[in-house]
Amino acid sequence: MDLAELRACLAAIPDVEPAEPAEVTRGIDAEVVYLESDEAIASLARDTYWPKWRSPWWSMVLLDELGHAARIPARAVAAMVDGLDALRLHTFPIRDDEWPVGANKARDASCHCAVGCMDRVLTRRGVDVPAALPWIAAWYPRYQLADGGYNCDEAAYLVTDECPSSMVGTVAPLEAMSQRPASATADRAAAMVLGRALVHGSTTRHNAEERLAAASWGALCFPRFYFYDTLRGLAAVVAWATAHGRALPLAAVAPTVAALAARSGDGTLRIERSAVAGKQGWAPDATGGWSRQPATTWPLLDAVSAPGTVSPALTRQWRATRRGLTALLDRDQLVA
Repeated sequence: MDLAELRACLAAIPDVEPAEPAEVTRGIDAEVVYLESDEAIASLARDTYWPKWRSPWWSMVLLDELGHAARIPARAVAAMVDGLDALRLHTFPIRDDEWPVGANKARDASCHCAVGCMDRVLTRRGVDVPAALPWIAAWYPRYQLADGGYNCDEAAYLVTDECPSSMVGTVAPLEAMSQRPASATADRAAAMVLGRALVHGSTTRHNAEERLAAASWGALCFPRFYFYDTLRGLAAVVAWATAHGRALPLAAVAPTVAALAARSGDGTLRIERSAVAGKQGWAPDATGGWSRQPATTWPLLDAVSAPGTVSPALTRQWRATRRGLTALLDRDQLVA
């Protein structure tokens, strides 16, 4: 595909706005009520992140992915900021001696996916994240691997003979950094994603599992939370190039554009896999402590994640990404 063929491919796809099902509209309203509630504030005071998937963290991320970050109540936003600020660690411990005595490794620190996602959500909600949570700005350059990527497995940082970065661990920081001023750190993260042509898993021994996961990335999922698919990767690099005035290599993005165009002839995209099913996480238990338990869903999450259904959210992201690509073409920021 050359530049002219890319332009023709983008122009041939109709712009559509699928209506949100009534159950989704009701679910969004219910989430706003929940996030305003004493129950949600108490959950955030107990833990900003867990349990998966039913805590205010996931509600906020889902509302953002649905395009409704502005509806997240100010009360919940303030509680989230306070909770993140109160985390025992504002770092990503790599070695055991970086953990304070008595620290809980599951609950007292964050990871790159979490930092990137909540940085993105809070910024879209209007929070001045660099002022409210200044430690996040230092996070991205501090934990960037040699190839520009990140990995939420701390052992990856102890590997010396290869660079086992992760697409999943990199895309959320890239999305967040694209909302901040241009930086060499953001450029390196984008270069890592583009270097994998949006579709390839790690070639390393340490992160060999990602090569198996990559086989599913062409199948779209929603919500993404911390999952990866090729539309998310494409949208992330287009947003970075647009916001920071950078060029995109045609060869890195054209195959994904062609694959998405082939199955969106009417302009819509469908959910092709469930990424949220079958997961586990930490949650309060009957003893008053925390234990690993199956992740739980709720009505809105169920309504927007069913495989085979048209996804208005994915369709909107695909439309916005096509428009971004066309604008980059017009500005000669797509290079063959």
